[in-house]
Amino acid sequence: MPFHRYVALGDSFTEGVGDPDPSLPNGVRGWADRVAAVLANDDFTYANLAIRGRQLLPILTTQVEPALEMKPDLVSIYAGANDVLRPRIDIDRLVSAYDVALGRLADAGAHLLVFTAYDPGGSPVFGALRGRFAIYNELVRQVAERHGATLVDFWRLHDYRDDRLWDVDRMHMSSAGHQRMAIAVLDALGVSHDLALSELEDRPVLNAKERRAAHVDWARAHAAPWVKRRLTGVSSGDDLSPRWPTLTPVEW
Repeated sequence: MPFHRYVALGDSFTEGVGDPDPSLPNGVRGWADRVAAVLANDDFTYANLAIRGRQLLPILTTQVEPALEMKPDLVSIYAGANDVLRPRIDIDRLVSAYDVALGRLADAGAHLLVFTAYDPGGSPVFGALRGRFAIYNELVRQVAERHGATLVDFWRLHDYRDDRLWDVDRMHMSSAGHQRMAIAVLDALGVSHDLALSELEDRPVLNAKERRAAHVDWARAHAAPWVKRRLTGVSSGDDLSPRWPTLTPVEW
């Protein structure tokens, strides 16, 4: 199926955080840009409204209406992970709102691309929330099926157990991780492509003392600022604008 107007919605996952490219807006590229480059044809335009740090309801209230105005034939949306990480969450309420928004997009003629969240079971920090993520993901699978959406089941992409697919902050995908996600998206859409995952560089094997030091450095550089933002109600995306706010030809 050829697509002509692709709009990407969501948070840091879709904005492209972890995949640096100083030549592009917000200094990142990401899987959605990579997918758009493959989908590009003579009559193809792309918008990306995703902003890092956004929770599900703000994504729906600020991004769905602008997306509908663009009359897209393909909409991708990843939302909810930032909510699941909060101390308190009403998953049923969130997914109910998600369901309504997906219905609006589908009724407008857009083909939907939806994602589950990653399985945090192997994470010493977020592993305690694995059950909550599993419930959220199962509800997302249900609403995706209800609206005939293409589902990329991130939970089942076991490649991501390789640390090299994650950025140094351990919260966002690395450039290799974004490339892997672009491949998963195109495969799920049934789009032929020649994207491949480059050979990953080996990382040094750390002894116990080095691992402890690395954990301390990570906590100081990444975990502590993340917790502070949550406690103060500040988001990493508060001063940012969407990378591609209007439908734009792909020229990268």
